[in-house]
Amino acid sequence: MSLGVRALRPEETLIEVDAPRYAHELGLKTSLLAAGHAERFQGGPDTEPLQWETLTVLLPAMARQSPEHFALDVEGSRWTWRNHLLGTRTEFTPGEAASLPQAPLDWLGRQVQEDLLLLDGTREGFPLVAGQLCFPSGWCLGDKLGLPLLAVHNPVPQFNAKLGTSTLKLMEGLKPGRPVTRCNWAFSVTERLDLEPRTLPEWRHLFDGITPDNAGERCFLRLERQTLTRMPQTRAILFTIHTYVAPIATEVAAPGRRRRLASVLRSVPEDTATYKRLTPMLAPLLGYLEAAEG
Repeated sequence: MSLGVRALRPEETLIEVDAPRYAHELGLKTSLLAAGHAERFQGGPDTEPLQWETLTVLLPAMARQSPEHFALDVEGSRWTWRNHLLGTRTEFTPGEAASLPQAPLDWLGRQVQEDLLLLDGTREGFPLVAGQLCFPSGWCLGDKLGLPLLAVHNPVPQFNAKLGTSTLKLMEGLKPGRPVTRCNWAFSVTERLDLEPRTLPEWRHLFDGITPDNAGERCFLRLERQTLTRMPQTRAILFTIHTYVAPIATEVAAPGRRRRLASVLRSVPEDTATYKRLTPMLAPLLGYLEAAEG
């Protein structure tokens, strides 16, 4: 078990645009927020300085790194944001709440495929103080808001015991302009991105009938590209999560990947397999991978 964190390379972007899926995923975000806004966005007035700084740091970077998708014009205090992928144009004044249709972080989350979470980098324990979370993997914002970082991870088997100290050191050492990234993995029986605990009854039945013959199509690899960025003024820490989902069959075409995945699955501790909802599909998934090896 390791954090697997590395510095973001100069050629890598903080916000990653998956253009073929962009419009669909942003549309899904809009629908989810309309259906349950309070469950998916939270950020009180006391967090607005953190939200505004996050917005004013990310938008110039996005326009610079992805000019084919975004453009930003700044004239005095007035900013004009053009989202070419959505065909939208937004004028606003940073710091003026009434100049945006939503709270700054909520509006920003509607421009990116990532979930956006803000930690207070000036308080002990780095509590989670604001966020827009539409595509969680088995958790929800309301259960975590206000908790220190390690308390947020309490349900993750062995995380705090093995990685708690190194996680806090990582957070303390973050410097503005030097973001870091890591990848988190999980398996699922559905392609849906929004996996809040309350959605489980809607897709629990998909665990039934998985066999070594169909596991490649019925089981999905769910990867989260995560980044951590320290804001220069407020010292807030932005945590981004960009979720990608694909059928196992498309991810193990190369024999080397198939063998590595099978090796990982064989080594997953029982408590981790239970936490990641891997247990019901573990045997048929290994059977699928091993049959392909043969």
